[in-house]
Amino acid sequence: MIRVACLGAGYFAHFHIDGWRRLAEAELVGVADIDPRRAENLGTPGFGDLETMLAVTKPDLLDLIVPPAAQAAAIRTALATGVKAIICQKPFCTSRAEADTITAEAEAAGIPLIIHENFRWQPWYRTIKAALDAGRVGDLHQISFRMRTGDGQGPDAYADRQPAFRDMERLLIRETGVHWVDTFRYLLGRPRAVYAELRQMNPAIKGEDAGIVIFDHVRAGQPVRAVFDGNRHLDHATENTRLTFGECWVEGSAGTITLAGDGSVKLRRFGQFETDTLLAARSYQGFAGDCVYALQNHVLAAMQGERAFENTARDYLEVLEIEGAIYASAKKGAKIRLKA
Repeated sequence: MIRVACLGAGYFAHFHIDGWRRLAEAELVGVADIDPRRAENLGTPGFGDLETMLAVTKPDLLDLIVPPAAQAAAIRTALATGVKAIICQKPFCTSRAEADTITAEAEAAGIPLIIHENFRWQPWYRTIKAALDAGRVGDLHQISFRMRTGDGQGPDAYADRQPAFRDMERLLIRETGVHWVDTFRYLLGRPRAVYAELRQMNPAIKGEDAGIVIFDHVRAGQPVRAVFDGNRHLDHATENTRLTFGECWVEGSAGTITLAGDGSVKLRRFGQFETDTLLAARSYQGFAGDCVYALQNHVLAAMQGERAFENTARDYLEVLEIEGAIYASAKKGAKIRLKA
């Protein structure tokens, strides 16, 4: 059994705690929050501060479900107490410089630091990756994702679920679009260049809430374009706009893979009308295809030596680099080339 403790009992912590409770290899030993009543309401031993929780529960794994401003101090506290691994929510740290420093400190301590980037663990992207690796679409030309969450309209946008979104000076990309920065990396590898146009549509918030980002990738020696088209004001045809967050097309010389809002993945061969179902729509217990649970299961397996960690902090620094290039491109109105 791996002893797990969590810091943070806000909205998204519920998905983390649900996942830990369903994993047979994990024992959830405590939750700490600035408001200990919120932690106690989750049905686990509650604590008002991290230091006390770590001293009392002595966890093997600490799961940080806190905003960037609280992450560095929490990670340093955990590194000094002998935990065996740390998971940290994204966005990761308050700046690239802080992320670099914290990553180096974790590596010096020999403690795996994993960033909780969960979209690559959604079952539809695992299905798409397997199909691409099997050559199901032939020569890949383009991947396009249209994010349509439908939650950004009006003066009260985000207030009921994640009110912190309203005050983020960088919203669409830093908070949400990075999911597809990482997912495109998972499917295609590191991009060579990015071009972005971003805009703020809702005057009630501080950050951008719509935009288009074009990524230049190379896969199997061939150029591939990835397009992220995000607009939080629009929706898509599904009962739950936060299951897939939108729709995706993966287009190649031999066929096209589509991801629908219900989580189904289908393949249409070039020149044909019929489709093959690669992943059927179904209900999922957890968040967005149960990707939080899948990531947690992966971390436990990696801690036991069964596989290598995905999304280590060192690897995730590349996501922060690309995020910075996206904002630089939008400011300059020009394509930004990334170092090889």
